[in-house]
Amino acid sequence: MNAELQLSVAVGSIHGASHDWTREAAQAVHDLPFNDLLFQAQTIHRGNFDPNRVQLSRLLSIKTGGCPEDCGYCSQSSHHQSGLKASKLMEVQRVIAEATKARDAGATRYCMGAAWRSPKERDMDAVVAMVEGVKALGMETCMTLGMLDLDQAQRLKQAGLDYYNHNIDTSERYYSEIISTRTFADRLETLANVRDSGMKVCCGGIVGMGEEKADRIDMLVTLANLPEPPDSVPINMLIPIEGTPLGEADAIEPIEFVRTIALARIMMPKSHVRLSAGRTAMSDEMQALCFFAGANSIFVGDTLLTAENPGEDKDSALFRRLGIKPFAREAL
Repeated sequence: MNAELQLSVAVGSIHGASHDWTREAAQAVHDLPFNDLLFQAQTIHRGNFDPNRVQLSRLLSIKTGGCPEDCGYCSQSSHHQSGLKASKLMEVQRVIAEATKARDAGATRYCMGAAWRSPKERDMDAVVAMVEGVKALGMETCMTLGMLDLDQAQRLKQAGLDYYNHNIDTSERYYSEIISTRTFADRLETLANVRDSGMKVCCGGIVGMGEEKADRIDMLVTLANLPEPPDSVPINMLIPIEGTPLGEADAIEPIEFVRTIALARIMMPKSHVRLSAGRTAMSDEMQALCFFAGANSIFVGDTLLTAENPGEDKDSALFRRLGIKPFAREAL
């Protein structure tokens, strides 16, 4: 693919995702000179979003640890010796109280995560009550509870859940190197159930797990070619956690991470691209490049489930320096 065609693919994405991205086309865009790649990503970003607004989301672990899955990056897996103790499902009123504090601090989306393979029927009433309670606060709601069947997805939709997060994590080729207790096809089945229920899909992945560049590109090709690209695309930079199989993984090179953000923006122009886990290891300059490349959503607060996250004071200071403001609640 020549340079002119590369750019036409990128610029054409301003008007909507193509749904027919090939690895060749995506890699051609990914491999553009860095300045050209960022220019195209920023152009597309400005065609779809206010470039100086970033969505603030808060994430709460409503049930921590003891997960039967063996995801190689996760401290919550019962297969790993991370030192994390399993907890019971949090009480509904405590979840709503935490969500109220997050709303009052400026968060517009509240995400709730449980370390389950999939929710059990005995827990569904409490989960539904959490969704209803947070929704009543005027916030967007998101949950990540593992795999869902269609009945569970429909019940969460009826309760008012806006987004369901279920990441594909990496490429189909590399997936079995990271997880053995469920398949890549299992992930896609849950995404189909979420779509069919009418909820919005939040789906992204993790980079820096020892994958190749082609795996990062293939992951984004899979996401962009879904029947509808995810409304929200979290891009996580691995946080190596002692006691997990990836506890000593080498960090991804910063420019390559920014390229991944830019490619996600170009391939999924109307999606929120979330700069997710790993921000504690990023310099202010690296985060600024990610925002320029099209990232427009972050998690705020001191923790992401069980990992550290920059505090709100640090995020506020960076936003002031960059002239970035949070999304207004009425814009949701």
